Formats: sequence, structure tokens, C-alpha cells
Amino acid sequence: MKVWIKRSLAGVLGASVLFGGLSACAAGGYGGGHGRGDWSQQSPEERAARQAKMLERVASRLELDAAQKAKLDTLASTLQAQRAAVMGGTGPRTELQSLIAGSSFDRNRAQVLLQQKTQAMQAGGPQVINAMADFFDSLRPDQQQKVRDFMNRRGGRGMHHGERGPRGG
Repeated sequence: MKVWIKRSLAGVLGASVLFGGLSACAAGGYGGGHGRGDWSQQSPEERAARQAKMLERVASRLELDAAQKAKLDTLASTLQAQRAAVMGGTGPRTELQSLIAGSSFDRNRAQVLLQQKTQAMQAGGPQVINAMADFFDSLRPDQQQKVRDFMNRRGGRGMHHGERGPRGG
């Protein structure tokens, strides 16, 4: 794999892991659904309300000031736009189904999908990295340490029911 692809993937993955960890913490459990259904199956209004609640919870746990909250909001919207660009019009399940719909795996279509996803990541990757850096760099040292501690405790994965977030809550 080419170096620039690896770097792009690593950058987006790193940002996604950090934000995913924070969002799992904020949502209150693995997946954060609590019976509300898959994120992708929710209406735009439900997703917006859920995101606002999640961001408020992260802001509260990290004790963010107004400027930091604004950077967190920017990060969230940048990640959301990047996810939409990478996902395209259909979800991964639909795409996989299209690849195996015939009598053999559609390698050409898979290659086209890979190129589309890679181009979307390259196009939006710098904005994601900048938004992540702007947010993290705006944190005080104690807030940065809370993020590090959370990531170290959870290994970058979402939380499971009953586990606690960065402040023990």
C-alpha cells in the first residue's frame, strides 16, 4: 500500500477513534443506542438531538469553556461531513451486497468503491486532522490528560454497559 494512503487512513482512523471514544463515553454505553435504534436509521432531527446531547455530555465531562465547545462542535460537524463523504449515498452493507449479487465477486466494482472511498478520505482528511488538532490543542493540560486516560483505559474502543467515562461518571 502506498505511504500516502497509509497516512491518510491512519489520520482519519486516529481522529475517528478519539472522537468515537469520546462519543461512546458521552452516549453512556456501547453504541449509545439504549433501544433507540441504529444511528443510520434515525431521522435527521433525531440524529441532531442525539449529537447535541452527546456533545454537551463530552463538554461537561471535560469541563469545556465556550471556545472549546465551539471547537468540539466544529470537530463533530467535520467528522460527520467526512463520514457522509466516505459512506456515499449507500451504506457499507448495501455496497457489499452489490458486490456479491452476481455469480462472482465484482472485483471491478470493489476497486471503484475503494478508489472513491480513498479519494473522499484524501479530500476531507486534512480538514478532519485540523479540526481534531484545533480541538485537542485548545484543551488545558488536565483536559488533555482526561482524554488520554480515557483512550488508554478503553483501548480506543467504545464503552460497555456499566463502565465509567473519564471522570468516573
